[in-house]
Amino acid sequence: MPEHTMNAQPVIRKQRGPSMIWLIPLVTLIAGGLLVSKYLAERGPEITITFKTADGIEKKTPIKYKDVQIGTVKKIRFSEDFNHVVLTARMAASAEPFLREGTRFWVVRPHLSLHGASGLNTLLSGTYIEVDPGEGGEQYEFTGLEEAPSLTSDANGLRITLQADKLGSLDIGAPVYYKGMPVGKILDYELDAQQNSVLIHAFIRKPYDELVHAGSHFWNISGIDASVDGSGFRLHSPSLLTMIFGGIAFDSPPRDKAEALPQQPTFRLYARYDDILRDAYRQKLHFVTFFEGSIHGLDVGAPVEFQGLRIGQVTGIRLEFDHQQHSYRIPVMLEIEPERMPGPQPRNPQQIRRTLLAMIAQGLRAQLQTSSLLTGKLYVGLTMHPDDKSPRLLAGADNTLPEIPSVPGGLDQMQASLQNILSKLEKLDTRKMGDDLKTSLHAFRRVAEKLDMGKPDEVLLQARQTLKSLERVLDPASPTQYRIDQMSRDLSEMARAIRAFVDMLERHPNALIFGNSQAGE
Repeated sequence: MPEHTMNAQPVIRKQRGPSMIWLIPLVTLIAGGLLVSKYLAERGPEITITFKTADGIEKKTPIKYKDVQIGTVKKIRFSEDFNHVVLTARMAASAEPFLREGTRFWVVRPHLSLHGASGLNTLLSGTYIEVDPGEGGEQYEFTGLEEAPSLTSDANGLRITLQADKLGSLDIGAPVYYKGMPVGKILDYELDAQQNSVLIHAFIRKPYDELVHAGSHFWNISGIDASVDGSGFRLHSPSLLTMIFGGIAFDSPPRDKAEALPQQPTFRLYARYDDILRDAYRQKLHFVTFFEGSIHGLDVGAPVEFQGLRIGQVTGIRLEFDHQQHSYRIPVMLEIEPERMPGPQPRNPQQIRRTLLAMIAQGLRAQLQTSSLLTGKLYVGLTMHPDDKSPRLLAGADNTLPEIPSVPGGLDQMQASLQNILSKLEKLDTRKMGDDLKTSLHAFRRVAEKLDMGKPDEVLLQARQTLKSLERVLDPASPTQYRIDQMSRDLSEMARAIRAFVDMLERHPNALIFGNSQAGE
């Protein structure tokens, strides 16, 4: 190697500007900052949810909305009083609009009931927490629901309140029907402020909510409707679904004009559809009648019929003491509904009242009639008796209601006639009648013997004596003949009552079991 090359010195030059080596950590720092900021931006807020128990919940349990995960449970701890568990969950940034007042959280688990099955997908995917967003201000602490709500905020329809005397067999989730088709369900129920009735909250989904208006009627169709009343025995069986856990039905008559409903209208819930028909008649006329003898089988609500058509019902039965007669009497209050009576409508109730009072003067009478021999139930039939011009009025001057006089009817007539016949038979002197007949027979025998012996004078004398004996027995003025005539008239009266009863059975043979089929509602 040349000497001058070996003695050469290195030349050191200073680099101008920063070294390129620092670009690597700088790029790394920037990239890390971007990742951290992206993580913080996508992580979203942290919230707490309080439940009574942590059944089915663990760390990493997802929080979902419409089956899309928007959060994850990070920590589970007890509350300070150890009565609840508090979940700490990290939500996604996209879940920020859900975290408001009114937002609800609940645990979705497999659930099987008479209303159906839900949450079966959790058998494979595992339990998760469902969220239903609210519309209030921002909120980050929530109290979870122990059961899934009956209705979520995205449901479209009409919420209504039904007021009933009692809940009966209705339950949350029971269906609401229109013409046999399910169009809604029961959401909840509670007592009213006075604790006198039950408020049932229900929901009618779109588009069926347009069927509900101010004239709609709701009634309970739960269980089996079986009743025994003045109309006979009735049995109505709805669908198997309503028999198990109840249901509500409604109808909506045509409305005369459009009427806006309030945001959550309230309707009366009738126990039966018949109650709706009864309330449809607004005009009421009140009368009273008194029946002699037992009224066993006549109940409040029994029909009042005129010529086989229902025109009202019995509204009251009570026991009163008659101070003038020193005996008890049973007034039966009747409610006549003029709108049930044929004729042009509307009519003045006072005009109908005057017409009925005129008919009473012409022989309109109240009569107890049997609707069914099987049940023994009675109803009040109004019939015309033109021959009864002097009715017996029992109400007295202190009564404020007009009285419809009563007459015995149906089985009472037959029973009274039979009792009269038996009492007259008991009064007959059968021994004396037998002795007289025996004497007459002996006389006839002696007459026959005289004829055989050829003694006509003695025969004529004996015949005269025999005729006198028969005249004593058959004399119209004799007590025996008078009682026989009375008994014959009683038998004729009972025969007429039996003929009327048999005629009714020929026209309506099922009346023995189901009552009078012509009874109008």
